Amino acid sequence: MIVFDLICGGGHVFEAWFGSTDDFESQKGRGLVDCPICGSREIEKAVMAPRLAAKGNQRQAITLKQPEAPEAGPVPMASGEVSAAAMKAMLRALGEAQRKALEGSDYVGKRFAEEARAIHEGEVKDRRIHGHATPEEAKALIEDGVSVAPLPFPVRPPGHDN
Repeated sequence: MIVFDLICGGGHVFEAWFGSTDDFESQKGRGLVDCPICGSREIEKAVMAPRLAAKGNQRQAITLKQPEAPEAGPVPMASGEVSAAAMKAMLRALGEAQRKALEGSDYVGKRFAEEARAIHEGEVKDRRIHGHATPEEAKALIEDGVSVAPLPFPVRPPGHDN
């Protein structure tokens, strides 16, 4: 497996694993690679530092370590910028929070607005759901007092992951 730092057309940097460079190019060409933040399929490899192995004839082995990602909590931003490691840690934490939030939730796809309204009005059994809604549908639900919230990352239908 090979890990690539990728960047979307919106400037979001994220990490993804592939079997090879050819696998990345193939999946990208088939529209299977998208940004986990904004869903953009305009993806390119980002510049990344190489991982170099020490020569076998050296007396002391040199091990290059990835910078440690900070634990959950505030990230110091004295310069106004966030390091790549800190950004990756934040994205991982958001992804984990979304995964936990969706545990036990039913995926209803594009029927989200209809299902959420039916649950709110007591027409169907109360349960946790997630799916897709247009901005107009979400606004109408909120105006009608239906509790909804956007997820940080796009959700793929069950069975559609790589």
